[in-house]
Amino acid sequence: MEYLQGREAQIQAGLEGLARQCGDLMLRRSGDLQADEIRFKDRRNLVTEVDLACEALLVEGLKDLVPEAAFQTEEGLVPGTDQGLRWVVDPLDGTTNFVHGLPIVSVSIALVTDQQVDLGLVYAPFQDEMFTAIRGGGAFCNGQPLQVSRPGGLEDALLATGFPFQRFDRMQAYMEVLQTLMRQCRGLRRMGSAAIDLAYVAAGRFDGYFEYNLQAWDVAAGLLLVQEAGGKVGSVRPLYHPLDGREVLAAPAELYPALEALLRAADSTHGV
Repeated sequence: MEYLQGREAQIQAGLEGLARQCGDLMLRRSGDLQADEIRFKDRRNLVTEVDLACEALLVEGLKDLVPEAAFQTEEGLVPGTDQGLRWVVDPLDGTTNFVHGLPIVSVSIALVTDQQVDLGLVYAPFQDEMFTAIRGGGAFCNGQPLQVSRPGGLEDALLATGFPFQRFDRMQAYMEVLQTLMRQCRGLRRMGSAAIDLAYVAAGRFDGYFEYNLQAWDVAAGLLLVQEAGGKVGSVRPLYHPLDGREVLAAPAELYPALEALLRAADSTHGV
């Protein structure tokens, strides 16, 4: 993280300013989208003119903060001069929520070196909550330190997940896990923004979160938030890295093994 030394405050302030600009645009355009401003990447995967405008704003602004970094975003890839250093950006996480007027959306920005997240930010504009973390420096929401929860066990846990919406090859295992958790945990929630799910684990609002078939831009910033708030992140199967997004599991260290065992057992039973 040598490239951050002495510039942490400047870069974080720049990130927060850019995230707020994106958030202001979302707030202004909420409920005001026209049909020709919504596109279908496929039947369930939407992109709006607001997504694209926010991405353009972020790419332009982030270039000034760390010029050597590449970009990995939901709508494309922009090369940089340092091949290991990249911004991983989701300009509007929760597009379907946004299109339908549900105020659970976020801006997610992470600065990544190879497979290590150095800096993360998740901004929820409708709640005006700014979640930030620098590796080794803790996690915060609107400047207040975050700490993951300390549930006694699954029976005390409020968990979050995301429903499959494109790939359904693991549906049997997923449904088995849901049935088990419905009987064992305090409750299950599906917010529709992976970045917010992870931020809420970091804040102790959720006691755990798991989801399959995501992308790096969905999870990168949130993974660091959970780690810096004292939680554990990983994938269901060890051959995958959580930053890839293919399998994501996040929870306090005390609860993580029980969730991991349950998810792995379901996968094993159904041969996935």
